[in-house]
Amino acid sequence: MKCRIRKWELSDAKDLAAALSNRKVQDNLRDGLPYPYTEQDGKEFISAMLSADENETFAFAITVNNMVIGSIGIFRQGNIHRQTAELGYYIAEEYWGKGIMTEAVKQICEYVFANSDIIRIYAEPFAYNIASCRALEKAGFQYEGTLRSNAVKNGKVIDMKMYSLLKEEIKSS
Repeated sequence: MKCRIRKWELSDAKDLAAALSNRKVQDNLRDGLPYPYTEQDGKEFISAMLSADENETFAFAITVNNMVIGSIGIFRQGNIHRQTAELGYYIAEEYWGKGIMTEAVKQICEYVFANSDIIRIYAEPFAYNIASCRALEKAGFQYEGTLRSNAVKNGKVIDMKMYSLLKEEIKSS
């Protein structure tokens, strides 16, 4: 199944709401998202992404057959980490396990490395999210270690894993 990343459009809000109004999806994300996630929530998120500084926030819709099935973004960090950026993503549950996320991660990393001065992209999936860890590995990310007791999600203290991809590793692959 082929996916494509593209800039957000306000009309994507309905598909975005459908993907995010799922507890299984939200259980793999950081807190702060409303549940259920409404079309209005989607419009507010998309508006924020469209008005963000394009050199700081690289935010895209993940699409299959022109339908939005998820979100992927890379967010520049600050101060001494200004050439480092964090990757975040999710897709609707019915698209899990099809290789779509690996493909979307490759596409956004290639885009950011080619269009910015970012030298390192990292991701911190929850340690229990084996599928997310595997998608990162298949996209060329290196496992750097486990961040022990690094978060509290749904009332449980959990570990997170640290993965990274360097600009120089893209060129050689």
